[in-house]
Amino acid sequence: MAEPQFNAPTRADAGVPTSGVIHVRTRLTADFTVIANALAQRRGSAVTIGVAAYISSLPDGTPVSIAALCEHFTEGEILISRALRELESAGYLERRRERGPGGAIRTRTYFYDVPGGGAPTPPRPRKPRPSAAQEPPATPTAPLTPEPEATADACPTAPPLADADEQAITILASLRILDPRLILSHRDVAELAPAVSKWLAAGVGPAQITRALTTRLPDRLLTRPARILAFRLGEAPLPVPAPAAPAAPVGPAAPPGPPPVLPWRTCHGCDRAFRSATGGRCRDCRAAASGEALRAAC
Repeated sequence: MAEPQFNAPTRADAGVPTSGVIHVRTRLTADFTVIANALAQRRGSAVTIGVAAYISSLPDGTPVSIAALCEHFTEGEILISRALRELESAGYLERRRERGPGGAIRTRTYFYDVPGGGAPTPPRPRKPRPSAAQEPPATPTAPLTPEPEATADACPTAPPLADADEQAITILASLRILDPRLILSHRDVAELAPAVSKWLAAGVGPAQITRALTTRLPDRLLTRPARILAFRLGEAPLPVPAPAAPAAPVGPAAPPGPPPVLPWRTCHGCDRAFRSATGGRCRDCRAAASGEALRAAC
């Protein structure tokens, strides 16, 4: 008798769905990242979710600027910057301007697994604990008062746009006409307007300022255009020196005197009296002599 042949298809388990995705789970013990479903299943751009997942998998201290993300992804600068703005508006990403060592202002980026979380306080270095032989006796001390945590409000903010010079605002807002990439926000214009006002006060015209800000810009603006403009407006030019005032006379100015009076002379041709410095012939005799010489020459 022949052996039985099992040609019938295997019956599916009762708990397996009849359509849709079926997950094949693998228990990971290393090199994995935990992402909340609210972020992974967020409606909207897939680029935004991909950028969020990539940032979540990076270790602390890795650069996540637009230039660094463009080197990893195939998307361009516009899509990457749009994804970062969406994550920032949703509360997953936060940029804080903090004062570092030496008073320098720097921007730090915080990424949250859950929107609305507070930024962590950087840990302080631990001091080495003395041994039992060197440990001093315990003395009662006053309770330590926790230091106030630095917040973003402590950082300097841009002046309001209403207080800026109208001519400076017009110059900055008109830059996009010459270069469409120079699109500035209200905050950028408020930060750059005082520097433009200093240039105007130094005697630089609006056309010269526009030419200085739009000439020889890089082909790819990987950063905000306001930073390049702020670098070019970093120092105001020297003002135009005032014209030197004429030197005042040492003593009182003497009034102009009358013209000198020429002495009387006697004409050698007609014995007529006339005034002259050297003498000789009078005007009529000189004219007659010149006419005779002209006729003789003809």
